Amino acid sequence: MAHAEEFLDPEVAFKFSARALDANTLEARWQIADGYYMYRDKFKFELAGATLGAPQLPPGKMKQDEYFGKVETYLKDVRIALPIQRTPGATSVTLKTTSQGCADAGLCYTPQTVSATIKLPAPLAVLPVAAPEAVATPIATAALDGLRSLAGDNGMPNVLPPDEAFLVAAAMPDTQTVKFDYTLTANTYLYRDKLAFAVKSPADVSVASVDTPAGDIEDDPTFGRTEVYHRDFAAGVTLSRALAANETLLLEATWQGCNEAVGICYPPIKREFSLAANGAATPLAAAGTPVEATSDDTSRIERVLEDGSFWPVIATFFGLGLLLALTPCVFPMIPILSGIIAGQNTKVTKTSGFLLSFAYVLGMAITYAVAGVAAALSGTLISNALQNPWALGIGALIFVGLALSMFGFYELQLPSALQSKFSERANKMKGGDFFGVFAMGALSAVILGPCVAPPLAAALAFIAQTGNTVLGGVALFVLALGMGVPLLLVGLSAGALLPRAGGWMNAVKYFFGVMMLAIAIYLISPVIPGWVGMLLWALLLIACAIYLHALDPLPAHASGWSRLWKGLGVVLLIGGLAILLGMLAGSRNLLQPLDVFKGGVGGVAVAAEQKGLTFEKVKDVAELDARLAAAKADGRAVMLDFYADWCVSCKEMERFTFSDPKVQARLQNVVLLKADVTANNEADKALLKRFKLFGPPGLIFWNSAGAQSDYKVIGFEKAEKFLSSIDSALGR
Repeated sequence: MAHAEEFLDPEVAFKFSARALDANTLEARWQIADGYYMYRDKFKFELAGATLGAPQLPPGKMKQDEYFGKVETYLKDVRIALPIQRTPGATSVTLKTTSQGCADAGLCYTPQTVSATIKLPAPLAVLPVAAPEAVATPIATAALDGLRSLAGDNGMPNVLPPDEAFLVAAAMPDTQTVKFDYTLTANTYLYRDKLAFAVKSPADVSVASVDTPAGDIEDDPTFGRTEVYHRDFAAGVTLSRALAANETLLLEATWQGCNEAVGICYPPIKREFSLAANGAATPLAAAGTPVEATSDDTSRIERVLEDGSFWPVIATFFGLGLLLALTPCVFPMIPILSGIIAGQNTKVTKTSGFLLSFAYVLGMAITYAVAGVAAALSGTLISNALQNPWALGIGALIFVGLALSMFGFYELQLPSALQSKFSERANKMKGGDFFGVFAMGALSAVILGPCVAPPLAAALAFIAQTGNTVLGGVALFVLALGMGVPLLLVGLSAGALLPRAGGWMNAVKYFFGVMMLAIAIYLISPVIPGWVGMLLWALLLIACAIYLHALDPLPAHASGWSRLWKGLGVVLLIGGLAILLGMLAGSRNLLQPLDVFKGGVGGVAVAAEQKGLTFEKVKDVAELDARLAAAKADGRAVMLDFYADWCVSCKEMERFTFSDPKVQARLQNVVLLKADVTANNEADKALLKRFKLFGPPGLIFWNSAGAQSDYKVIGFEKAEKFLSSIDSALGR
């Protein structure tokens, strides 16, 4: 229970301020202390000296409140725009506000009423200007110079030249999109309908579409009722086609605005921007330069590809492959390869084991290289198409078939006629075995490869952007070779480590058969109901326990090994039964299936999955841009999560990372958006292409000023690592 002296005074907990945004709009602001919140539906406004329009309240955060039930609340900071119709001759107004808020610790304040007198700026009086199509002339510039000289003599506000009044920067986030950032100085605004863009070169490129945020509606003396921007904003221009690696875009941008403090409008301003296909922008007559933010591993790898020469790139990717060899991406391939080697009918030597491993790794490496080159030619990642329920199901059936072969139900081999054709190749090794293992390596790479691991994603983004298929393909090839080093060691040691005959040989085959069944369950887990997955894992553990004689009595003089295997069987049996009981009680947590029994009433288990983050779904680029604009207006940071039903790492992020209390607290005031790309339709592809992603999971960040961070999160990250990534992307 919190003591009274621990709570802040209401004027400190909810710090109020007010100002005039322009001659016809006020802004009421509350800065809310940490641990406090305000109710959206408790705001009331009264105005003396002008007529008050409908308050523009931003969306809040839903909360289950002990006093008012389910309500919408504000945290940290809230700004409310108040349109007014001023009384002729009025120079100030008095705003009276009523609001109410509470402390998380349990105290709810009484409604608070505060008043503020606000000085209004002079009403807009725009001087006549040229038609919107006109270009700024020396006469117009001379007129502005004259106004500036008069300002020094008569005390008028300083009038900035056009390029200083409106700072415009351009950049290419991808090869088909140009982003314009407009920065407005004090007392200025821009007309939304006066923004225009035209491609000067290449000749076969044109503007396909323009995305601009909604503006403020204003009755303008020159242009009538129109939309204007009083704050900084961004506009997106989509080109008719993507630029090639060696192309430079020359884009003409037009804008027009006014200075309401002195009552003048600038003539339409036209400036040309030279932009390279790699995203670098060179404004020819505009101010402002984009600043690179701190990047993650993916961004650094992209720069290595873009800036490095051939051999440093190759060496870098081989090293990255070695690092990936220590991750779960490679682990499932070890039992596959070991099972193949163990299942050979002939004596397995170090040479034959190494050649089998080499064939497997070669198949994997060539598959990655082909996938990379195909991505450059088609613009999509082939394995994306394979990561659907049908493909995953077929992959699982393949591993079930391999497992049954390990259990001795049948033998997998090519027909004897084909085997005899290949019998003289590969140093007396059966050609059927060599080419079969090669095919198995290729298949394993397609099904189990790290489809969106940072190195592979960076390489594919580089290939798609530059079209350098040779360098990109070789980089992916050596990446796979680096990943395959442990597999080559497994093959090289096969003659020494794997039993050659007898009961031990069968035990090894059975072990790898079980491993393949586990891989099959793992593959289909993303596309089956949670309870089905738990049931399959339970059945696998229980079956293994029975095979290890967990239920059979031990002989009186049992050996130590027999006791060890029985003990392991008992552990597996307990684990399987725990998963089965948890599943039947409603749990869907594979790692802690009995959590469902905590807090049961009268011995009845109550299932409750840990609550994760709440995301707002965006379906396409336009919807995303609209939500980003709203978040920027609210001064809130944004995180966009790319998700798919078939994405294993996405489910891991939801279960282990987004459910972490520290992660939820860190993202409390961040707008959370989710792009579900399960369908992989054109809108999904456009979203992925915009951020140079080839598949989920991928997380993109924007800070509270609306600027996109260069830091991306690609692939699964544990909570602690993800917290560090958030700090890198958004700052502490």
